[in-house]
Amino acid sequence: MALTRWTHSCVTIDDGFGVVVVDPGVWSEPQALLGADAVLITHEHSDHADMLRIIGSELPVWAPEGADLHGVPYTPISPGDEVKVAGFTVRAVGGRHAAVLPDQETCANLGYVIETASGPVYHPGDALDHPSEAVHTLLVPLQASWLKTVEAVDFVRAVGPERATGIHDGQVNDRATTSIGRWLAGSGGTAYCWVEPGREL
Repeated sequence: MALTRWTHSCVTIDDGFGVVVVDPGVWSEPQALLGADAVLITHEHSDHADMLRIIGSELPVWAPEGADLHGVPYTPISPGDEVKVAGFTVRAVGGRHAAVLPDQETCANLGYVIETASGPVYHPGDALDHPSEAVHTLLVPLQASWLKTVEAVDFVRAVGPERATGIHDGQVNDRATTSIGRWLAGSGGTAYCWVEPGREL
């Protein structure tokens, strides 16, 4: 199983039989969609879903029920659903995007536990909902308007993966990813690394 990280929150998972790309947003590289069989979207924000590229790819799309994808056709997923996407078993976790302000109205957001031969991979999207099962690889957000570093560390500790790698870092520089990474590696309680975009984990 090959897991490739792209800029910000985009990853591709390739098991040799199917390729799913998660959250190909406007900051991710166009080649993330090359060779893919399906697109899995955690929520409707453009940093996670580049509508023009997704339409141009003509790939089938799965996204949270009620997501506004500006006319892109998709198969809706609800919290707790288990679906097959490009041959992968995917379970949906959570339900809403994390709020920046307490009274903010938020959009639908799903985290996805994706079964692979190397063990389950969990992509939370823009929330820190905990899956109900053990995961092998956790994709942990590093920076967002709705996130503090202590919350990211507590998230890794609570999920307890065998390994974790940083995502959602498209708005910060190398100094920030290094600093946040030190906290995650030193206090997260698991093997943590940051992978350059375009490289396999």
